[in-house]
Amino acid sequence: MPANRMRTRCPSIGRLLPRSAGARPMRPTRRCEFFWQARRAISRLCMRHNGAANPRADRQRWRAAEATRDNKPDVCNQRRKSMKIQSVLRNLALCLIAASAALSVADAAAQAKKQVKISHATAADVGNDNHMVSWIIANYINTNSDTLEARIYPANQLGEERAVVEGMQLGAGATIHIGGTAIHNNFNKRMGVCDLPFLWRNYEHYHHVIDGKVGEILAAEHEKLGLRVLGWQDSWGYRNVVTTKKEIKKPEDLKGLKIRTIQTPTYVAALNAMGANATPMAFGEVYTSLQTGVLDGFEHASAVIYTGKYYEVAKYITLTEHLFGPTVTVISKKEWDGYTDKEKQVVAAAAKLGQDVNRGLSAQRDAESMEKLKAKGMVVNPIDKSGFIKAAIPLQDQLAKSLGAEDLLKIIREAK
Repeated sequence: MPANRMRTRCPSIGRLLPRSAGARPMRPTRRCEFFWQARRAISRLCMRHNGAANPRADRQRWRAAEATRDNKPDVCNQRRKSMKIQSVLRNLALCLIAASAALSVADAAAQAKKQVKISHATAADVGNDNHMVSWIIANYINTNSDTLEARIYPANQLGEERAVVEGMQLGAGATIHIGGTAIHNNFNKRMGVCDLPFLWRNYEHYHHVIDGKVGEILAAEHEKLGLRVLGWQDSWGYRNVVTTKKEIKKPEDLKGLKIRTIQTPTYVAALNAMGANATPMAFGEVYTSLQTGVLDGFEHASAVIYTGKYYEVAKYITLTEHLFGPTVTVISKKEWDGYTDKEKQVVAAAAKLGQDVNRGLSAQRDAESMEKLKAKGMVVNPIDKSGFIKAAIPLQDQLAKSLGAEDLLKIIREAK
C-alpha cells in the first residue's frame, strides 16, 4: 500500500481506523481541523482505557466524527462568518450608541435653554397689534440668543389676562405679557390714567408723554409689584363701539345697551357716562356672548375687530373713539432677575424693536382694518362726539382723583 494510503491502527481494538478515500496522514489545511480533533479524542479514549474501551461505542464515536467531517459545512468558515457578523453588529451598536448620545446631548442643550413664554389675549394673526409685537419679540430672541427660547401663547392659552399677570408676579406661568394698560390698572391703579376717556389727542401726544416722565414713574411703580415694563405700544386704532343689531347714530342711541368692556374702573365709568350699560367680561367670552344675545355689543380697536372676525356676529361700528387703549409689554421680574446681562440685552432689544414697529404701523393698520371691515359688510357710522368730550373733562378729574393720579393727569394735559 502506498505510503499516502497507510492507515492508523487503534491500539485498543486492534483494527485499522477508517478513513475516507483520498485522505492524507498529515493535516494539510484547517478544513479538516474538526475531524482531526475528533480522531485524537478517540485515540486518547482508547489509550485511557488501556484497550478495555467498548469497541461498539468507539465505532459509534468514530462514525459520528466521520459524519461530522463529511456531511457538515466547514466549521472554521462558519466561525469566521459568525465573527464577521458579530463585528458588524458590534459596530452598528456602537454607531447607535453614539447617535443616541449625540441626540441626548442635543436634547439636554435644548432643555437647558430658558423658556420665554409670551402671552396675549388676541388672535394668532400678525394683523393685530399684540400678536405682531409677540411675533417680533419671539423671533428676535430665538435668532439672537443661544440660551433663551421664546414661544407665543395667543388667545389666552395660558389663562385670562388678569390671572396670567398675577402668576407672573410670583414667577409662574407666562414670562412676558402683552396687553392693555387697562389690565394693569388692577395691579397699579395709577396706570389707569392712561385709560381716561377722550384724554389723548393723537398718537404723537401719547408717545411724547409715555416716553417721558409719566412712563418712567409708572414703570418704576410697576417694578415694585414684580413686573418690569419693557415697552409701551399703541392699540391699532382708537376703541369704538360695535353693536349687533342697533345702529348708533346719536349719543342717545347708546342708552341702556349692554356693551362689553374691560373690568377696570376707567373703562366702566367711561361707557356708563356715555349712556351705555357697561358690562365687564373676559375677552374670550365676547364672541359667543354677541352670538347668543347676552351682549348688545362691545368696544375695541378696528384691527382686533377684524382679526377676531367679529364682523360675523356684529354689524355696526360707531366711531366714538372714546378710548385710546394703549398696550404695555411686561416681564416677570423674578424671571428678569434670573437672566444674565447678555440675556437681558437681547430681551430688552427685542421688546424695543416690537414697540417701534408697532408704533410705525398704527395709523396705517387702523385705516386698513377699517376698510376691510367695510368690505365684510359692516356699517361704519360717524357720531357727534362733542357731548361726550364735554362730559369727559369732569369725569377725568374724578377718576384721576380716585386713582391717586392727579399729578400724572396734570402732566398729560400740559404736554404738547
